[in-house]
Amino acid sequence: MSEAQLAEARTTKTPVAGWYGLEPEDDAQIEDPYPLFKALRETQPVNLTPEGGWRMTRYDDIQQLLRRSRSGMRLTNGRIPGQTDDIPGAGIFMLMQDPPTHTRLRKLVKKAFTPRAIEAWRPRIEKITDELLDQVAGQGEMDLITDLARPVPATLICELLGVPSEDQGDFTQWTADATHGLLTLRGLGDEAMQKRVEVASISLLGYFNDLITKRRLDPGDDLLSVLISAEEDGDKLDPLELLSQSIGLLIAGFETTIGLIGNGLTTLIRHPEELEKLRASPDLAPSTVEECLRYSGPILATIRILHEPAVFGDFELPTDAEVVAFLAAGNRDPEAFEDPERFDIARYASGRDTAPHLSFGGGVHFCLGAHLARLESEIAIRRIVERFDQMTLVNETTEWGRSLFRVPGRIPITFREVN
Repeated sequence: MSEAQLAEARTTKTPVAGWYGLEPEDDAQIEDPYPLFKALRETQPVNLTPEGGWRMTRYDDIQQLLRRSRSGMRLTNGRIPGQTDDIPGAGIFMLMQDPPTHTRLRKLVKKAFTPRAIEAWRPRIEKITDELLDQVAGQGEMDLITDLARPVPATLICELLGVPSEDQGDFTQWTADATHGLLTLRGLGDEAMQKRVEVASISLLGYFNDLITKRRLDPGDDLLSVLISAEEDGDKLDPLELLSQSIGLLIAGFETTIGLIGNGLTTLIRHPEELEKLRASPDLAPSTVEECLRYSGPILATIRILHEPAVFGDFELPTDAEVVAFLAAGNRDPEAFEDPERFDIARYASGRDTAPHLSFGGGVHFCLGAHLARLESEIAIRRIVERFDQMTLVNETTEWGRSLFRVPGRIPITFREVN
């Protein structure tokens, strides 16, 4: 786009479609997307793309979209954009539903994710984390993903669901591949990705079918047993809904937690003064997790569909407009955050007045597993900082994983064990 066209786009109230420097699937969006987000936020904060969709990057606009507008995950005709009829059961998971169906499904499963229910898992998460760190303590080197960020949520979600330990390896791989199903639902991804999603989905369906059958005969205290017995006002999950919610809850929170722990620790190591601040004041761990979510969270964007016309900035967006909200851009909006490019682990400490970050979304689709992700990350980050110092990244840039989200594949580090 020429300078003249860019100048016109800045002054007209008729949208001028363009990418404005933030191309789809640009590799720079993974390693360091924030300069691109900043430029778009400053030049075209509400942006019509050449493909006919909309994008937004300002904090207040994103809050309006998520919390105050009539919007959802589906078109007003009830379909998911890009969904085809040959995908059986597509979109049954509550994340892809709108009220009243979403309200009903969430009400049936939310009891397992209350702060009190999740807090009861703290001792187990601490034990898992300590055992993982014990395994590498004497080596002086480790991979933050393989040795910590992946096995913490993988082990816990398997135990939550009652998956036997001997099955966890296959289960973890199926989950990683099935995560890409959120892309294929919208007709995105290549043939190889679609094949991996298909194989993983079939494997998970078969496995959960067998596990649900066993739990119906012999209920336990695991999450799957809770979902089987979940009932509210005489309403229960039917068999397909039960399968979909079980698999969906697993997929929705697994890789994002890997990314939160991995990106969070990478950011801390790159900011040694903040790392030492946490080591000196371990009670800052919860605030550290919130700042990691704001500054380097694993989910860059979310999508909503408008269910009625709405005005954002200078433009009125029509009904059924598909809007990409760049959460990561809003999380660094100077209109919402003081010195937003500064990583400050005390930003969310008790008594500090700062805007809530956008990383868990908002409105009716606010992340159901937010408490679990926070607790796992808080414990993992706090424990490793307490036990190891002189942590150094082996590579200057991050080796990113094959993921729908911003999730590292490997983070090799060296360290010294604290005596």
